[in-house]
Amino acid sequence: MAEFWDAVLFGIVEGITEWLPISSTGHMILLDEFVKLDVSPEFLEMFLVVIQLGAILAVVLLFWKQIWPFGRKDNHNPVGKQGVLAWCKKDIWLLWFKIIAACLPAAVVGILFDEYFESLFYNSVCVALALIVFGVGFLIIENKNKGMRPKINSLGQITYRTALIIGLFQLIAAIFPGTSRSGATILGALLIGVSRTVAAEFTFFLAIPVMFGASLLKMMKFGFSFTGDEVMILATGMLTAFLVSVLVIKFLMGYIKKHDFKVFGWYRIALGVLVLLYFGLAG
Repeated sequence: MAEFWDAVLFGIVEGITEWLPISSTGHMILLDEFVKLDVSPEFLEMFLVVIQLGAILAVVLLFWKQIWPFGRKDNHNPVGKQGVLAWCKKDIWLLWFKIIAACLPAAVVGILFDEYFESLFYNSVCVALALIVFGVGFLIIENKNKGMRPKINSLGQITYRTALIIGLFQLIAAIFPGTSRSGATILGALLIGVSRTVAAEFTFFLAIPVMFGASLLKMMKFGFSFTGDEVMILATGMLTAFLVSVLVIKFLMGYIKKHDFKVFGWYRIALGVLVLLYFGLAG
């Protein structure tokens, strides 16, 4: 039962920190210091990645109409007039092509160098510095954009060039743990004039192929042979992450309609300092 409640706690932290631009990695490092799952190091490594599948299913549920590219209902711009093409929604297909384009840089680097960068930068100092640097970045960008109208106010206005630029910021997050994938992509989007709402939505959609791909790689590395306890721990973490993510995503989309991202910037800086102090004193 102790492992069950620990898995619930990890799921709660994942569900909150995956979508808020505050770094799930930084929080998981701190949580792992105080809550120890009684599992093998190989399973823990896989668990901390695959638990994200629960979080991504929340995006699929909440934004289903915006990401499902098939259907004749509300299909105002079909690819063709007859047959299968009449069931294809052109605007959503174009959105997916842009999502894939934005994911390519991180996908290539992740497949080729994931373990190398993890061994090089997955430590408390690098994570803390990434938290602080991107926290300062949020404060600077929000101050710079104050009073300015965003150039891009809908997903349809995102061009391939815009998508690739956002994808390069996602690449930074893939290299430096603690940057926060959502934090990096939202910051990059704000920097080039994307509205907060569109930046958040596009970030959510980018997570779908990224997390599915990362989870598949970790599952293949671990193997598909689980004990009963491991199945219980993984399922509990994923379900908890899913339920919490639904609430957090709804909160974030409502919050950013009236507020900026400065509070997350200050939080990142405070957390980064806390991580430096804690591990510095512990060391």
